[in-house]
Amino acid sequence: MRPPGTLKRKSSLPVWVSIGWRVLAVLALLALAIGVHWIEREGLRDNSDGHVSFLDIIYFTSISITTTGYGDIVPVSDSARMFDALIVTPIRIFVVLLFLGTAYNFVLKRTWEKWRMALIQQNLSGHIVVAGYGKTGSEAIDELIARGEKTSRFVVIDQDPEALEIAEACGCIVMHADATRDRVLEDARIAQAQSLIIAAGRDDTSILIILTARHLAPHLPISVIVKNEDNELPARAAGATTVVNPVSFAGLLLASSCTGPHLADYLTDLASIHGDVQLAERPVFPEEIGKPLSGIATGLGLRVYRGGEHYDRKSPEAAALKAGDTIVEILDK
Repeated sequence: MRPPGTLKRKSSLPVWVSIGWRVLAVLALLALAIGVHWIEREGLRDNSDGHVSFLDIIYFTSISITTTGYGDIVPVSDSARMFDALIVTPIRIFVVLLFLGTAYNFVLKRTWEKWRMALIQQNLSGHIVVAGYGKTGSEAIDELIARGEKTSRFVVIDQDPEALEIAEACGCIVMHADATRDRVLEDARIAQAQSLIIAAGRDDTSILIILTARHLAPHLPISVIVKNEDNELPARAAGATTVVNPVSFAGLLLASSCTGPHLADYLTDLASIHGDVQLAERPVFPEEIGKPLSGIATGLGLRVYRGGEHYDRKSPEAAALKAGDTIVEILDK
């Protein structure tokens, strides 16, 4: 279950506007200090010529705020000194922090993120890319973690900052980006990934992600969830390996519950790691070659996949397992 979060809204201001507001804030504070120093100019002393002009005020205010202070112009009256101590000093600290924050946000932070991303990408291989960290995507990750997958093997791509915060807190690698873009999937090292899970929330977006991923990684296993039954065929045509329609699956469970009240419970157990039985898929073991599917010792063999075709346990092709076969079986815990 997701932890509750605070309401947030992404800033709609462009970067140049954000920088502009910061510059205006600095100029406003500088103008305030110049104005007060001009009013209190009688409390200032110029050690060079004894006369404090408006240019001297600008010069003195600038070097005071930037903490330079050459000592050629100094406050001598109590009011001028109090203003410098109580007003100019906080302005000086604020301006320094403002410039440091700007430098961090627009220079140092981006440089750090690029370096960190490059470091992560160097060792990124055999991972699982998840496009969409909504309810379905997060539950898929939770289920895989329960089955023994490490959180560091997941690369989550989403455009929702709050969802990414939750995924990152779980230990996943996150990318705030659009998974339909070639560059994004390339940065996620899609060609070196073990598999791709797509739960984008919209069928058209999901199919576009499939097309993008498939041309970048022709042999990548791609699992996608679609909401509309009519989109199952387009998703497969786009290159999806597995297409899941929750509405159709829910209909199957409901139909099964009508003919047997315990069938739906058993099917749910098969699908979840938390069930008493587990549905598993694995390659045939060398010692099983030549044996029938019904003779495997690890579990109850249900189906054999061979050369793009599948054969049930009673099929003649299942009478002798071959190298390269994939077995689907039920395991007892």
